[in-house]
Amino acid sequence: MKGVVFNLLEEAVTRSFGPEVWDDLVDEADVSGAYTSLGNYSDDEIVQLVAVAATKLSLSPSEVLRWFGEKAMPILKERYGALFVGHPSAKNFVLSVNSIIHPEVRKLYAGAACPYFHFKTGEEGATLMSYQSSRKMCDLAHGFIKGASKLFCEEVDIHHLSCMNHGADRCLMEVKWHQ
Repeated sequence: MKGVVFNLLEEAVTRSFGPEVWDDLVDEADVSGAYTSLGNYSDDEIVQLVAVAATKLSLSPSEVLRWFGEKAMPILKERYGALFVGHPSAKNFVLSVNSIIHPEVRKLYAGAACPYFHFKTGEEGATLMSYQSSRKMCDLAHGFIKGASKLFCEEVDIHHLSCMNHGADRCLMEVKWHQ
């Protein structure tokens, strides 16, 4: 996993709980804690950090990933504002992830293994989003969508219809946008 993800997690934790909590998470997870945005790090390190955070906060790892995604979105906008330009809504922004956002991520961070999302329109205008990745971090994507909706001052409902973390071969989410 690219170091930029670890940097976002550190910033989200530090902003919400303070730098000493980040240091505690790093110590308890027994990971290096020194991440450069261009570096590549084992997926196991993010899994360990999330597991320790879940224990400390009495949350599930899924809840921690959702929290992280939501808190990371404003940080992403601060750091990479150009990715948000020209998007009139959260839905428009999220639907551009494969064609605009992830290609830019790959330019900035060579070797980034970004997940690929499949989108189609469901009932009543909902978006069906399919996610398949060996990382099984659909809850992080869920949090990013929530965070994007907040940035655009919109409401969104997200329902997981199937999930790799519960034995399915892919994750499928129904995303209902309220503008």
